[in-house]
Amino acid sequence: MNSIVPVAGGRGLEAVGGATEEFVTFFIGKQMFGVPVLKVQDILQPDRIASIPLAPPEVAGSINLRGRIVTVIDVRVRLGLPPVDIKQATPMGVTVEHGNDLYSLVVDRVGDVIPLSPSDYEKNPGTLDAVWREFSIGVYRLKGCLMVVLDVNKLLNIGVGTKTAVVQ
Repeated sequence: MNSIVPVAGGRGLEAVGGATEEFVTFFIGKQMFGVPVLKVQDILQPDRIASIPLAPPEVAGSINLRGRIVTVIDVRVRLGLPPVDIKQATPMGVTVEHGNDLYSLVVDRVGDVIPLSPSDYEKNPGTLDAVWREFSIGVYRLKGCLMVVLDVNKLLNIGVGTKTAVVQ
């Protein structure tokens, strides 16, 4: 059975100096990524992933979530990184809706929901890997790390942008 943790939707928090936008954060290795909280339906630990014959490599399979078929996307592979054996690891899934379909983005681990000020937002730096830049809409420089904001629509445009990233 899939373990589900609902994510509270709603408007961003108000902060001194203006409104903030909330992001669900997650990690691939040591790198932090974020997606707007309003895009996220659930956080779950996918199990019993059924393989899909002839699917692209980034499609790990599908799961049943409360009677709906959810396509499981391996974000590592989508970002051009080496995959982790989903059956050996304990990955987490960030479930998003795209069109009328649900997708669970398999990540190494899920972080917190954090509010960030639009004034701290930056365009993609030129040093960001080209594959990641393809799926990112910008970054936030946080204390001790860089959070890459993913464009869920581009990330889920399967069959496009599947080059290999340079792993350092």
